Amino acid sequence: MTTGEGYRVAVRTLCEFTAREGDLDHRFTPAPSAREGIESHARVVARREESYRAEVALSGRIEGLIVVGRADGFDPRRRRLEEIKTHRGDLSRMGANQRALHWAQVSAYGALLCEAEGLARVTLALVYLDIVTGTETVLTREAEAGELHDFLAGLCRRFRAWAACESEHRDRRDNALAGLAFPHGDFRPGQRALAEDAYRAAASGRCLLAEAPTGIGKTLGALYPTLMAMPRHHIDRLAFLTMKTPGRRLALDALSALGAETREATRLPLRVLELVARDKACEYPDRACHGESCPLARGFYDRLPEARRAAVERGWLDRESLRELALQHDVCPYYLGQELARWCDVLVGDVNHYFDDGALLHGLARADDWRLSLLVDEAHNLVERARGMYSAGLSQQRLNRLHREAPPALKRPLGGLVRRWRALLRDTPDTEWQALAAVPDGWLGALQRTVSAVGDYLAEHPEGGDPALRDVLFEALTFTRLAERFGDHSLCELRRNGRGRAELGVRNLVPADFLAPRFKAAHSTVLFSATLSPPEYHLDLLGLPADSVVRRVASPFDAEQLEVRCRADISTRLKDREASLAPIVEELAGQYRRWPGHYLAFFSSFAYLESVRARLETSHPEVPTRTQRRGMSEAERDAFLADFVPGGSGIAFAVLGGAFAEGIDLPGERLVGAFVVTLGLPPFDPINEALKQRLQARFGRGDDYAYRVPGMIKVVQAAGRVIRGPDDRGVVVLMDDRFARAENRGLLPDWWRL
Repeated sequence: MTTGEGYRVAVRTLCEFTAREGDLDHRFTPAPSAREGIESHARVVARREESYRAEVALSGRIEGLIVVGRADGFDPRRRRLEEIKTHRGDLSRMGANQRALHWAQVSAYGALLCEAEGLARVTLALVYLDIVTGTETVLTREAEAGELHDFLAGLCRRFRAWAACESEHRDRRDNALAGLAFPHGDFRPGQRALAEDAYRAAASGRCLLAEAPTGIGKTLGALYPTLMAMPRHHIDRLAFLTMKTPGRRLALDALSALGAETREATRLPLRVLELVARDKACEYPDRACHGESCPLARGFYDRLPEARRAAVERGWLDRESLRELALQHDVCPYYLGQELARWCDVLVGDVNHYFDDGALLHGLARADDWRLSLLVDEAHNLVERARGMYSAGLSQQRLNRLHREAPPALKRPLGGLVRRWRALLRDTPDTEWQALAAVPDGWLGALQRTVSAVGDYLAEHPEGGDPALRDVLFEALTFTRLAERFGDHSLCELRRNGRGRAELGVRNLVPADFLAPRFKAAHSTVLFSATLSPPEYHLDLLGLPADSVVRRVASPFDAEQLEVRCRADISTRLKDREASLAPIVEELAGQYRRWPGHYLAFFSSFAYLESVRARLETSHPEVPTRTQRRGMSEAERDAFLADFVPGGSGIAFAVLGGAFAEGIDLPGERLVGAFVVTLGLPPFDPINEALKQRLQARFGRGDDYAYRVPGMIKVVQAAGRVIRGPDDRGVVVLMDDRFARAENRGLLPDWWRL
């Protein structure tokens, strides 16, 4: 970040840039989350004397740089400056590189403190808190002010050349974005309105919930104005967050159209990074992340400076480009991407990268004090995605197997959990599913002891052991973190799947409590989708700020483009399924005869789909059919979509809410119609009934929020595959008598004519 006085750098960034060397070493020692770190800092501070000063803001101008940061704590009576770190397990297994980084940080803070308060010397202390036992381990050393100043000055000199390049890049970036031209001759109908609202959100630092129809170019309509706002409103980074891989591709295509991808001299000076999940980026999935195992981890930090320099010069770092560059420099593509997230202007990745509990982008934004703008695509999915992020489960079957096969060192802690399972099942009613009032007594302690023991064992045996041991450890870690924050936003559930196969879970119901702080931390947010009605559903369940702006972009499409018919004589309720088959089949065949072409037919389940498909093939063999299968790979999904060729015809059967019900683009003759055979309502089971009760108590709209709104969102998304552009024509047939009800019709697009 630059200011009028010079380049501003956080202590943490400065130290991580200059004080790391040697191997990348991720031998498994389960690190506490950022939230646990904050809470543990508070525990340490609470033990200190009244005169103790926590979160000491420090800054100083050193070697032409403005160095800023917050020291964890200072005891003025003892003149002791503390850097508080949290850990689990045996502290002696911490790598030398990590310990050196911690000393660098506290030394840098010490230099700033001595200068700010005129101290001649100070005691530096690394305070390591074991979050399981609460035990503090304190390492100290005495340091002179001059020594500390020289140390910090040395770091700044090493960083200064990079800072100069970063400052120059920021100037070039902002100058280019200030004059950024729209890449097409004109905006599409509706696209300009979205762009204007998106710009105002970035300019005012507010949250925008924008419902805009499919086919108007929402991705470019949100990206372009936010990029233009960056130099005018001092926005440091832009994160484009998606729900699925195709969304990332659309964002990258839009950035390419703006000139960010080309390697010509006229390239837009914008650094773009695609963030990829670790399991998809790893070159050696059978190796552990340390130099003794993986060749791309060996000497990682020694080769990182050259790789980092080459990466920022290239600028365009999608998945393929990043991998190519990383392998040229013999470094891990995934961890190179993690490093580059700090130095790129636009970050394109999954919503987890900002909203998950230990999210990379949220952590960087906090650490480096970014003004960060968020663009969230297909935002109607964020409620369910966030529920998944803040839910966790434990498997009795996996634990029992591991306990039987565990090495001696783990028999006792795993045995403690086995006994907890037996007691829980003995003391609760023998029902298939039940909600518990709270996380059962004693489970947190048992889980923490297991986490500590398994973490120590894996650190000692990084190449050995059952891979499932890591799975159990991650389960226990995630469950523990959520159990510690248990409240009315979640429920604790016990499911019995047969003898020895029970599951205990923390299921999030209201993600707002977890997401609200993330929206507050961002400078601005634009959430956009074709299905964000009613807006209060998303405002409530996502925890959006009270001053959020809601916009509904008028559809550019005419009712004459889309014939919408409702078969109110058909019931798709479970008890009526068999009777519904004949009229559904006749509707499919009749519409196909009237207008041959490509159709998608959406059903509530694979079983329902197969029943209708089999009946259609028997009674109307002349109608070509294709069927979505469970668990299709990405290549199989692409092949399924590739068959929608202009001039072809047939009915493709798919599941409502699945891979082909949203986020796919089949313009023109590639798709002429869709059949939606259900309201898409979630099943009326004990889980959804518990959800309904909780949402009724919290918001007074239990039935709407648990059933009707999520179901109708799926319907509108599926139907939205048909009209993708101003010249498209098509038909949508809704099959269920409940579509005739006013409360359901009110959730359909207002430009439809029924």
